Amino acid sequence: MRTRFLVLLGLGALLTVLGAAPVQAAGYRYWSYWQSSGGSWTYATEGPATARPADGSVNGFRFSVSEDSADSAKPRTAPDFDAICAKTAAKDGTKRIALVVDPGTASDAPQGETPPAQRTACAQVAPDATTAEALARTAKPLRYNSQALLCAIEGYPKSGCGEQVTKSAPKARSAEGAGTKDDGGPSVGVFAGIAAVLALGAAAMWQARRRPR
Repeated sequence: MRTRFLVLLGLGALLTVLGAAPVQAAGYRYWSYWQSSGGSWTYATEGPATARPADGSVNGFRFSVSEDSADSAKPRTAPDFDAICAKTAAKDGTKRIALVVDPGTASDAPQGETPPAQRTACAQVAPDATTAEALARTAKPLRYNSQALLCAIEGYPKSGCGEQVTKSAPKARSAEGAGTKDDGGPSVGVFAGIAAVLALGAAAMWQARRRPR
């Protein structure tokens, strides 16, 4: 019974140690497209090249790393049409679309690049214009790939388009606040814990062999 207890204890410790390793998830670095809905942002169900927002709409773009639409970061500026288009008077034969461009944070930026500041614009375009046309009027240069995916707004980022990246969960720190740099792999503490578990299992087997039969 004692040997079985030690083995089970070792297995439990091993699972605990392995559970402490940082979790990695695949995400994509890209510009997400958002539309205003009741004063808040809603992830767009179609691309900016086909969306034809009505006069008074607010459309937003956010650059970030996310796994999917549910995980995607929203623009940090509220969709306020009156505030964004306050200085652009209505004009017959046109519509006004408020735009929010949020290049995101430094943690989401490609290596070697710094995200520009957030900004807003009011595009006055033809009644049948798409969001892409409104964006081209106010936020050049734009960059698209061969699949018509929006890759850059106002030249940011300089390269890349929807590339896959790996996100690592933050590593737990000790009670004293000590920790090691998170490089996406197991820490020294994880390997030490595994070694301790293996030693415990070896001791249990040795005791079992010594017991008189």
